[in-house]
Amino acid sequence: MRALDIIHSTLYIQNMNSLLLSWKNLTAKPLSMLLTLVLFALGVGLISLLMILQKQTQDQFDKNLAGIDLVVGAKGSKLQLILGSMYHVDNPTGNITIKEARPFMNPKHPLIEMSVPLSLGDSHKGYRIVGTEKNILELYNAEIGEGKLWNKVMEVNLGASVAADLNAKIGTRFKSSHGLIEDDNLIHEDSKDFIVVGILQPTGSVIDQLILTRTESIWEVHDGHAHDEEGGHEGHAHEEGGHDEHAHEDNAHDHSGHEHHDHAEGEHDHEEHAIEENIVEKTLLDYPDKSITSLLIKFKGRGFQTLNMGRQIDENTDMIAASPAIEINRLYANMGVGINGLTYLAYLITFVSALSIFISLFSSLKDRKYELALMRVMGASRGKVFGLILVEGLLLAVLGCFLGLLLSHVGMHILAGYMKESYRYTFSGMTFLKQEYFLIAGALLLGIVAAFIPAVQASRTDISETLGQG
Repeated sequence: MRALDIIHSTLYIQNMNSLLLSWKNLTAKPLSMLLTLVLFALGVGLISLLMILQKQTQDQFDKNLAGIDLVVGAKGSKLQLILGSMYHVDNPTGNITIKEARPFMNPKHPLIEMSVPLSLGDSHKGYRIVGTEKNILELYNAEIGEGKLWNKVMEVNLGASVAADLNAKIGTRFKSSHGLIEDDNLIHEDSKDFIVVGILQPTGSVIDQLILTRTESIWEVHDGHAHDEEGGHEGHAHEEGGHDEHAHEDNAHDHSGHEHHDHAEGEHDHEEHAIEENIVEKTLLDYPDKSITSLLIKFKGRGFQTLNMGRQIDENTDMIAASPAIEINRLYANMGVGINGLTYLAYLITFVSALSIFISLFSSLKDRKYELALMRVMGASRGKVFGLILVEGLLLAVLGCFLGLLLSHVGMHILAGYMKESYRYTFSGMTFLKQEYFLIAGALLLGIVAAFIPAVQASRTDISETLGQG
């Protein structure tokens, strides 16, 4: 047996490099190797996933700040107001009247550069329909890519993501649904159709996932629907109450009745067209009793008055004012607690995996003492033996790191699909962060450190004593 061992060791030294020798030694104990790789991959993968998720989430939040200084809306949660009005991932806090918001919609306001009204509440196939004004495009540096900007009531522009996902074209018609839930029972069947007249160019911001129209379009859908229902009930009651009494009279004057109906319908169409043109000419300030959801405000500059405007609104009106920067920082702080906890857990798992590498290599030295002594006899230097064990630790770290990064990016790709479906935000598992290079370097260094003591121990193997015991 010893002769065979010597022959094998000689062949290893002459025909195999350190990498191949290390791989042979690792695969000799597959279960131990698998456990170490799984632990290392979980630690590295979790750290990588948290970095990717945090970076892309922060990028989305920062990109959609759009220079907005204040969001004014109905009383409620300020964070909900921000998430609903700026990021469109939450429900509105309620409505405010234009009469209440009028001072902040004044184009001649000395402190306000831009005030963008939003009317929310409806959607189409999960994409939010926003009643607003065209100055919203300035906030997000958006431009029309195809068709024209909306102008008349019920005309809409689609964000680039909406158009792509729904395969919508210029001229596409659809009806809105109440809320953000896709449910056929919530579709406003009695309202007019929205018609697509333009598609915006991609911006990478939240406007890509919105359907934009005039504020009056939102009023038309809801007020018109309520009016139709009310009129329908009244007409139905009138018919039930007077059918027998006027049945003969209706039959006797059937011809004249049809003439009257046609004439009335023509007048109704003409009146409706006149109203629509009149709406286009008016501004929102001409409808003080109508409601909107919120205002996105951008200041001309920063000073004592602008800093106190939010507090003044909170204290002296029935509205609240939320600062996006403050609320998003609070959100980061709340998220940071959970993310930090998971990060510490990931570091702990990685440390345990490094400890597993150390224990695995150190415990294997007892079984490999004779082999290492034979290698020394056949001409292997202390440095070669040291390097052999070090390469084994490094190889485990490389494989674990690769599996971990693969797990994190595949996991992020799956999570991106869920985020897209639930919140309409675009995340990607295909991006590679600069921080991940430092993660790789740290993981490899950890593997080397874990293998260092076993490598030193192996290089100091006493040849004569070991062979004498063998």
